[in-house]
Amino acid sequence: MKEYGLIGFPLSHSFSQKYFTEKFRANAITDCRYELFELSNINLFPELIRSRPLLQGINVTIPYKQAIIPFLDDLETVAAGIGAVNVIKLANGKLKGFNSDYQGFMQSLQNFFPSTTQSQALVLGTGGAAKAVTAALQHLNINYKQVSRNPTVGQLSYEQLTAEELQQYLLIINTTPLGTYPQIDTAPPILYEALTDQHYLYDLVYNPAETIFLKNGKAAGAKIKNGYEMLVLQAEVAWQIWNS
Repeated sequence: MKEYGLIGFPLSHSFSQKYFTEKFRANAITDCRYELFELSNINLFPELIRSRPLLQGINVTIPYKQAIIPFLDDLETVAAGIGAVNVIKLANGKLKGFNSDYQGFMQSLQNFFPSTTQSQALVLGTGGAAKAVTAALQHLNINYKQVSRNPTVGQLSYEQLTAEELQQYLLIINTTPLGTYPQIDTAPPILYEALTDQHYLYDLVYNPAETIFLKNGKAAGAKIKNGYEMLVLQAEVAWQIWNS
């Protein structure tokens, strides 16, 4: 039996477990199972590895995509550049980190946003998910600015996002957890009334399917997309990594 699983905290809802369990069932893969490993502290990770000798691959979610890196033996080049890991492959007693969020987001964005050389994006948030998103934008040659509650050099604050500023950035990507179940009444504090039918709003959140961020964008005429397709695509990339 091959074992796969997800680490994070909390893990009250998991796309990955449902997705892979259904994938195994649909494809008659009977020698694999997918488990949830809720770790209240990342320092519990080595014990998890010792106690689960059948583990072949692990997905990593909030809040450990960056904290996991010191526990790994090797990093794929892209994951090292991003500084965040969401896939671990276990082979020959070694743990190697990868980032499939980057590929999943990039493929999903290409299905949604018709980018040009003039395209500019706002990335709301600066965490591990934002790092994967900005790496994908760089790869696609889309200029971007990051927005933070505590901006550093080169970043914008939410207070700086005037109506005029928002007209320059037709692609707005939410990488923050704001709006995620069960805190569904939250949303990034931008001037939604300044959005137009020229804007594209992409939310990495997938539960609920339509966050307040997306609802407000749709009300203004913007095109909207949630993170479900990205999750499916990154899961398939993870499966390819584990079986390569």
